[in-house]
Amino acid sequence: MTDWRLEGLYMKNCNCDPGCPCDFNADPTHHECEGMAAMIVERGHFGDVNLDGSKFALTYHWPGPLHEGNGTGQPILDAGASDEQREALGAILSGQHGGTFYGILAEIITKFHDPVVADIDIDIDVDGRHARCRVANVVETETNPIGVIGVEEPQPYQIQVRIPNGFEYDLAEVAQATVLKGTGDIKFDWTGAHSSLARVARHPGN
Repeated sequence: MTDWRLEGLYMKNCNCDPGCPCDFNADPTHHECEGMAAMIVERGHFGDVNLDGSKFALTYHWPGPLHEGNGTGQPILDAGASDEQREALGAILSGQHGGTFYGILAEIITKFHDPVVADIDIDIDVDGRHARCRVANVVETETNPIGVIGVEEPQPYQIQVRIPNGFEYDLAEVAQATVLKGTGDIKFDWTGAHSSLARVARHPGN
């Protein structure tokens, strides 16, 4: 098992209502779960391969609650990365080199479509609760703050979910996916859905 570490900015946009009951071991809002997740790696490595500045994403679909499995996923690897970096990220995402989060995904996703290698246009502002991720012919999503309704000058809510030692994140800002479209092998189209934005650090022991 190769030593690795990923630190950086993470987003997850799914079809649940904002607040995502899956984060609290409850059934998804619409029973099925679909959407995307992505990361900007600010610092990282896989063995001797430097992963600083790399990017990746994943579209996914589960026919029911995540713990029941039978999910489908499609990895998206940045065309701007080197072959070695893409191979390293693919190895980490496979869950075969440890790490609770990717190990769990490998257990509950039973079918993976072939990875997409493409330009990933992504920006994640955790504190501002804004984000976007666009990959041509695969996925498009935007995140914006949840605003107070019914007042003349709405002020955005700041809603946080803290899960100490959580396998996905320790602290996330909750916002709204105002656009959530999958146009690749996994197709979906939602508005007003859930968004989590977080800073994460992942490694074989976590």
